[in-house]
Amino acid sequence: MPRYDFDLFTIGAGSGGVAGSRRAGSYGARVAICEESRVGGTCVLRGCVPKKLLVYGAQFSDAFADAAGFGWTVSPPSFDWPSLIAAKNKELDRLEQIYRTMLKNSNVELIEGRAIITDAHTVEVAGRTYTADKIMIATGGHPTVPDIPGIEHVISSNEALDLPELPRRIVIVGGGYIAVEFAGIFRGFGSEVVEIIRREDLLYGFDDDLRVALAQEMRNRGIEIRARTQIARIEKCDIGYSVFTTHGQEISADLVMYATGRKPNTHGLGLTEIGVEMNQDGAVLVDEWQRTTVPNIYAVGDVTDRLNLTPVAIAEARAIAETLFNDNPVKMDHADVPTAVFSNPPIGTVGLTEEEARREYREIDVYSARFRPMKNTLSGRDERTLMKIIVDADSDRVVGCHMLGPDAPEIVQGLAIAIKCGATKKQFDQTVGIHPSAAEEFVTMREKAVRPTKLAAD
Repeated sequence: MPRYDFDLFTIGAGSGGVAGSRRAGSYGARVAICEESRVGGTCVLRGCVPKKLLVYGAQFSDAFADAAGFGWTVSPPSFDWPSLIAAKNKELDRLEQIYRTMLKNSNVELIEGRAIITDAHTVEVAGRTYTADKIMIATGGHPTVPDIPGIEHVISSNEALDLPELPRRIVIVGGGYIAVEFAGIFRGFGSEVVEIIRREDLLYGFDDDLRVALAQEMRNRGIEIRARTQIARIEKCDIGYSVFTTHGQEISADLVMYATGRKPNTHGLGLTEIGVEMNQDGAVLVDEWQRTTVPNIYAVGDVTDRLNLTPVAIAEARAIAETLFNDNPVKMDHADVPTAVFSNPPIGTVGLTEEEARREYREIDVYSARFRPMKNTLSGRDERTLMKIIVDADSDRVVGCHMLGPDAPEIVQGLAIAIKCGATKKQFDQTVGIHPSAAEEFVTMREKAVRPTKLAAD
C-alpha cells in the first residue's frame, strides 16, 4: 500500500502547475493539482492571453488609418467594447475547458479549493487532508498597490480586462511592461491616456535605447507620459476621479489603473510554519533544482519572483517532473531567456542590455539601426523601427539582440536560438537575409555604432 495518497501534489493550476503535473502524470506518477479559482492561472485568465487579444483588437485602429495609403476607402469605423470583452471571455472559457481536459487525460486529479500545507507531506483542502511524497508550489503572484489615500478607487490589470465600458480618459500609474501594454491598448481604442512614472524612462531593466525610443513612439501616438512623478492621493468626484501628484498637480480621469508591481501568492499557505524560507516580499527561496528549504517541497514560476514569465514557469515545472519521475535530472537554464513587451509598437529582447554587457565584458561592440518600415512609406505613418546587436569584442559572440517595431517578438524568438547556441557576429554576417523584411537588418548591420575603450578593472 502506498505510503502517501499522491506522488506529487501541486498547488496552483496555472501554466507552470499544469505543465509540471501533466508531465509527471505522463511518467506514471500519481498526481493531484489544487486550485482555489479557475483553472488556467494568471497567463490564461488574467494576463498574457486576454491581454494579447485586446492588443490585437487595438491594432485595428492602425489598420483602418493606414488603409487609405494602399488605395482602400474605409468608412469611418465604429467600435463596441462590450462585444470584444464578451468574445474574449468566450475564448477564456474555451481555454479553461481545454486545460481541464488535458489534466484529466494526463490522469491528474483536480482538487478545487484553497490549499494549506500543514506539514512537509500533508495538504489540507476544504477540511480534507491529502498526503504526498512531493509538493510543488505554483501559486503565482498578484498585483500590488501602495498605501496612499484613495487607493481603494483604483483598478489593477485584473479589472482592466473586464471593464463594462471603455474609459474616455484613463490614468495609468507605472512604467513597467504591464503599464505600457495597457497604455497602448486603451489608446488604440481611442481613450485619452496619461501614464505616470516615477523614473525618468519607461521599462526599467530593458536596454536604454529601447526605453527612450518606445517613449517617443508612445508620445507620438498621443499618450501623455509624466516622468519623475508620484501620486499623493486619489479623490472620487461626481464624475470620475482626481489624481493629485506630490508636485501639487491634479489630473482628471474616468478611471485610474495601477500597474506598479506584483507579489507572490504565499500568504496563508502555511509555508513559514513548516520551515519553507521566503524573502521579505514573500517569494519562495529555491535552489537550482527548484527545491525549497524543505527538501521534498518545490516551487516554480512567479511565486519564486525570479524570471516572471510563463514559459519559464513551464520549463521549471517540467524540469522537476523530469528529475523526480523520469530519472532524467534537469535544471532550468535561466540564461538568455527571450521576452517581449506587447506595447505599441512592441519590443522583443534577448540576452544582455548594453549596460549589462559593459559591466560583464572587457570590451563590447554595439551595432544599431533605426529606419522607417516599408509599410509606412505608403501609409504615411511616421513610426520608426529600432534594432540593436551587442557583441563581446574579444570572442565576437553576440550577447544581446533588441528590437522595437512591428513583429519584434516574432523576430527575436528566432534570434534567441542563435544566442543560445553562441552565435558570433561573423555568423550573423554570413547569414543571408530575407528580402524585403525588417528581420534582415539583423544580418546586414556592419558599421559599429560604438567601439568603447577598454573598461578599467574594478
